[in-house]
Amino acid sequence: MNANEIDYQIFGEEMQYVSIELDPQETVIAEPGAFMMMEDGIQMETLFGDGSQENTGFFGKLLKAGTRVLAGESLFMTAFINTQNNKRKVSFASPYPGKIIPLDLSTLNGKVICQKDAFLCAAKGVSIGIEFQRKLGTGLFGGEGFIMEKLEGDGLAFLHACGHVIEKELATGELLKIDTGCIVGFTSTVNYDIQFVGGIKNTLFGGEGLFYATLTGPGKVWIQTLPVSRLAGRILAYATTIRKEEGSILGGIGNLLDGDGNR
Repeated sequence: MNANEIDYQIFGEEMQYVSIELDPQETVIAEPGAFMMMEDGIQMETLFGDGSQENTGFFGKLLKAGTRVLAGESLFMTAFINTQNNKRKVSFASPYPGKIIPLDLSTLNGKVICQKDAFLCAAKGVSIGIEFQRKLGTGLFGGEGFIMEKLEGDGLAFLHACGHVIEKELATGELLKIDTGCIVGFTSTVNYDIQFVGGIKNTLFGGEGLFYATLTGPGKVWIQTLPVSRLAGRILAYATTIRKEEGSILGGIGNLLDGDGNR
């Protein structure tokens, strides 16, 4: 194996974190800001890129880091190295309510394509790059743009998603239609495309957008029940709405009159 062989355990329900156990000299890489806690003896080091191309020279690293910027990620990643002679643990937390998804890339044909902000951490040796959507319609209307993130290698990687996560195994030719924002990731054998909803009433009044994604097997897909953009939109709408019980003479009665009493 090229990637470090790490052990892990996931804790929590709504706000999860993953605890990774490192053998001596083993390393895990993570997104900046994902770190939660670590035991004494683990050394933290900032890497230019993902650390998977140590022998490619400066320009190779620059190109690798640049692709991460296109994917909406930082130029740098953080490596956590066990410098002791015994096992040590380091933990990483999900940035919003949801689930952490462990992926053993060696059992997934060595490649998983995911939404741009889904990556949390991985064993050193896993490559984090970008995946271009070659179809014009998919890039324009697929909800993820022309660029998605790809994880390649033979080690463990961890994604995070909002809400509950469903894992589905698609048979050859099996088609799944899904809201574009609910896609977390899929294996490289799955064909990703978009499809027009169709129908004037559906288009004008359906409230589900003009397009949905289609995923065609064979392969595995991971689906989230609550896209973080939808969660952010609901929070923003609530935060910018003046509640009648806040400073109003009517108080809670005002909410009952306008239908907000049960919210």
